Amino acid sequence: MAPRIGQSAPDFLAKDQHGENITLSQFRGKKVILYFYPKDSTPGCTAQACNLRDNYETLLEKGYVVLGISTDSEKRHQNFIAKNELPFSLISDPEHLVHDLYDTWQLKKFMGKEYMGTVRTTFVIDEEGTISDIIEKVKTKDHTAQIIA
Repeated sequence: MAPRIGQSAPDFLAKDQHGENITLSQFRGKKVILYFYPKDSTPGCTAQACNLRDNYETLLEKGYVVLGISTDSEKRHQNFIAKNELPFSLISDPEHLVHDLYDTWQLKKFMGKEYMGTVRTTFVIDEEGTISDIIEKVKTKDHTAQIIA
């Protein structure tokens, strides 16, 4: 069942782009933007990441930590971060275990074909680990405005 606003955000253990363990609970006491996106270096995902990058200082001033997550490998994340000068960590979830916790791995349709994939979704989590907002209709080029609105 999908997490809802007002519920505790599911904790997880995964690897960041450097192969380091990362958990949601390590960010207790900070607000977290946990955004799920389909694939590194695609137009929409790049626009979303760059929008967050361009507004990163504002997000930091408001007390947010930004974490992106996709099923891409750690190496692919490293390349995406370097190419776009991203100042935040990306989580590698190739087995979509974290995606499953957040119900963002779903059946999708594209050009008449059905497949399983990431549904672009952002969870805003407060200092106590409670989900304060869920953004399902992400505007990739103006995502920060949706978060801090």
